[in-house]
Amino acid sequence: MLGRTASSLFWMSRYVERAENMARLLEVGYRISLMPGAVEGHRDEWRSTLTSAACAESYAAKYDDIHGARVISFLLFDEENPTSVKSCLKAARNNGRAVRTALTRDVWESLNSTWNELAQIDPDTITSDRLPSFLEWVKQKAMAFRGALLGTMLRTDPYYFSQLGNFIERADNTARILDVKYFILLPRATDVGSDVDAQQWAQVLRSVSAHRAYRWFYKDSRYKPWLVSEFLILQEEMPRSLLFAYNWINLALNDLGQLYGQRYDCHALAAQTQARLKGGKMEQIFQDGLHEFLQDFMEANNALSQSISKTYNFP
Repeated sequence: MLGRTASSLFWMSRYVERAENMARLLEVGYRISLMPGAVEGHRDEWRSTLTSAACAESYAAKYDDIHGARVISFLLFDEENPTSVKSCLKAARNNGRAVRTALTRDVWESLNSTWNELAQIDPDTITSDRLPSFLEWVKQKAMAFRGALLGTMLRTDPYYFSQLGNFIERADNTARILDVKYFILLPRATDVGSDVDAQQWAQVLRSVSAHRAYRWFYKDSRYKPWLVSEFLILQEEMPRSLLFAYNWINLALNDLGQLYGQRYDCHALAAQTQARLKGGKMEQIFQDGLHEFLQDFMEANNALSQSISKTYNFP
């Protein structure tokens, strides 16, 4: 497969996942801003959302102050922001159109129809009361795309490159969401274990559709930081955990290795991260520092993405 084609497939899936993840990050910020104890109702929560989305500098270059409505518009519809939902869905569609012949009709139609529907939405109509339903729409469209990909694509290289983009982006997002709660929104020492602390952890779980699954898995209705972190980092049963993502990344890379008859440095990098997660213990991670662990993970995840790009000759 041409490197240009592999790159378009990789980034097509990655941009769709990024759009969904942006919606999830916004949902976290929105829910936490409504909670008792939020600082002036918006500032800390929206600042943390911008930082988590790696948009704090670009936002500050455009606006003088942090305001909920502006943050929402910037992260959803601003085409000058390359990681806004609109920019991501546009980029996903453009990448999909470039490799239209490598996609099934269902996959292409899911991308194209999503973009066409988004183009009909007036950003001014997405007020605070309509925001949750719009974010749900974004998530549903992303899931429809993944369903079409999983249900209709042949298990050949177009599928494998698409999966790599999807799960590298998902792993990055889960790490960012955890980092927002534990580092950027870290409560005062006196607040740890309080109702506000517990509610914030609950919102983190809801943002990754893991609220009910957590309560079932641990048979406990209480939200404990080390258990929530363990669930989203080390539990391979959880579809948005770091280990789950790296299991899929390694499967896709191994399948590519078998298909092309060659293994590269990116295979070793992915296997190293997977092994670190499989052998990880939450007690040790907390002792060494969760923030430091997540920062190291995001750097390794980015390095893997760059290695895949170099290995398979992405332009």
